Amino acid sequence: MASDDPQSPFYDREYNEFEFHTRIYNYYIHPQWDDMGSETLFLKIIFTDYERSYAIIELLGEWNDALHNDIMILKREIIDTMIGEGIRNFVLIGENVLNFHPSDDCYYEEWFDDIEDGWIVALNFRPHVIEEFNNTGIDNYLMFGGKFEEINWRTYKPDQLFQLLDLYMRRRIN
Repeated sequence: MASDDPQSPFYDREYNEFEFHTRIYNYYIHPQWDDMGSETLFLKIIFTDYERSYAIIELLGEWNDALHNDIMILKREIIDTMIGEGIRNFVLIGENVLNFHPSDDCYYEEWFDDIEDGWIVALNFRPHVIEEFNNTGIDNYLMFGGKFEEINWRTYKPDQLFQLLDLYMRRRIN
């Protein structure tokens, strides 16, 4: 649990399982989705392995770089902390990202540069979100589409998923 992990950006966070107070627009969401400071994008750090240098993060809501600069918030509040703890490989699960509103690619480029020989894989994003990713040019920094949309991530243990994605990434690089 991210709230029990001293290296997590959500360390010591307390959750109220009985009161639903967090909303995306007019819809209440489960209290265990973590608020990173965005009005419309929430996340859950599903798994982190500091020895193998990877994290699996699930996203929920509307990713809005145009109005809310969500990538800046995600990068500064979450990703920078994780990179500081040695994480170099990121799995973003996006089946619950309903819309993506792009801006520029500066923070994606910075994130990519900060992880040196690591990678960022986006799994199971909706087709219209992937289309916006492609139109924005962030496909230079995130790997998505193709095989990455066919993976049923829930059927893998975290280490198995990481090994599979790392193998795909090594093959693409070579």
